[in-house]
Amino acid sequence: MTIQSLDYLFFLVLAVAIHWTLNPRHRNLFLLFASYVFYGYVHPWFLCLLWFSTVVTYGCGIAMNRWPTHRKTCLALALTASFAMLGFFKYFNFFTHNFVQLLQTLGFSLSEPMIRVFLPIGISFFVFQGMSYVIDVYRGTISARTNFIYVALFNAFFPQLAAGPIGRAPHLLPQFERPRTLHPECLLDGMFLIVWGYFKKLVIADNVSIIANKIFMLDQPGFPVLWAGVFAFCVQIFADFSAYTDIAHGAARMLGIHLMENFNHPYLSSSPIDFWRRWHISLSTWFRDYVYIPLGGSRSGFWPGARNVMITFLLSGLWHGANWNYVLWGAYWGGLIVGHRLLNRVLPADRFISRAWTPIKVMSMFVLTNIGWLLFRETDFHYLLRYLALNPWEATPLEWRAAAYFVCMVFLFSTPLIVHMSVGRLVNGDAMTAARMTGKSFVLRTAAATCLFLGILVLRTGNPGDFFYFQF
Repeated sequence: MTIQSLDYLFFLVLAVAIHWTLNPRHRNLFLLFASYVFYGYVHPWFLCLLWFSTVVTYGCGIAMNRWPTHRKTCLALALTASFAMLGFFKYFNFFTHNFVQLLQTLGFSLSEPMIRVFLPIGISFFVFQGMSYVIDVYRGTISARTNFIYVALFNAFFPQLAAGPIGRAPHLLPQFERPRTLHPECLLDGMFLIVWGYFKKLVIADNVSIIANKIFMLDQPGFPVLWAGVFAFCVQIFADFSAYTDIAHGAARMLGIHLMENFNHPYLSSSPIDFWRRWHISLSTWFRDYVYIPLGGSRSGFWPGARNVMITFLLSGLWHGANWNYVLWGAYWGGLIVGHRLLNRVLPADRFISRAWTPIKVMSMFVLTNIGWLLFRETDFHYLLRYLALNPWEATPLEWRAAAYFVCMVFLFSTPLIVHMSVGRLVNGDAMTAARMTGKSFVLRTAAATCLFLGILVLRTGNPGDFFYFQF
């Protein structure tokens, strides 16, 4: 069941209606059933992987409480099982391809295996979510839950199952455990977020992706045309991924659940560290809490901290996909953060100068972000090296005019995102209370939702694509 289909909307409306009519004691069981229906709708065998991850998560948590002296063994068992499942389904094709290429380089005659492993949607997300639960139980941050329904629902909650945000047990489990009350403002907030999310996906991301895809399909794009395509992809990936997050937030809110924030205007970042505090927050904080800090963080000094940053971002890049360009992308961001920290050590800090330079730092960071998106978007190393070697002085006037046209088109579709950055409190219902839902605020949001809905009907593409992060 794809999120952008009418099937999902019908499923969501039905799930919300049944959820609130049920006895509170049965709501979690129903949500678990609905989550399994959602995940197994197209490929029922996906449920076997989800079940395996859930049983490992639940069983190892219980074992840690029952046999405290074997907590490390239970943790190692859970992490090994999780990494083995994730490694097989996500990296089997990658490692076999590179292993065969290595042997062929050494002179051995060997062909790649005929079997290709299919990547289940959402496996990277629910495996990481399950691992966070086990690690938190091991650390004593939370107590292991004896009720299987709570743990299973934490691992499979359908609004966030396919592409996050990656939830944390201390945040989500108490919401599942306590009785939930239906609030009309939560339903309205949820519906508005869903409409806004669908607008970002179907109108902004899908239309801009046409420009990006066509440019990246060119065999020899000129310098300005290429970077117009990178800019289009920059808008596409943000609109696409944040759209899924908004839909997930909206669906969860209609069910009385609040998910953690995943985006905070990342293209207004003034430094590489600031960017990762704003982009894919649930993943960046996951790697911070479960990889970077356990490695030692920056407690042992600058250079050990730099090493830990590089390891963390290399793993983050590999998490995004089984291809070397993602590893290079992770190394690029790790290098930017290490370089930024080194620069702060060398240059004296002055608050007035820092504030005065903020617009320039934001623009510079946006350029650096787009360079990173080129590394992320282009999976072929030969093309990537060719793109990085392009010379702007060799571009023809026609290429500059074409690039200007593409950039103007992208800006046109990006206008709602720019408006959202200015009036985010109107679009985002987090700050809305029942009192503010009356009067002028309610009228403005209703009018905005109507305009967004009409925009979807008129401006959506004829062939909407899947959400970009479904491939991870």
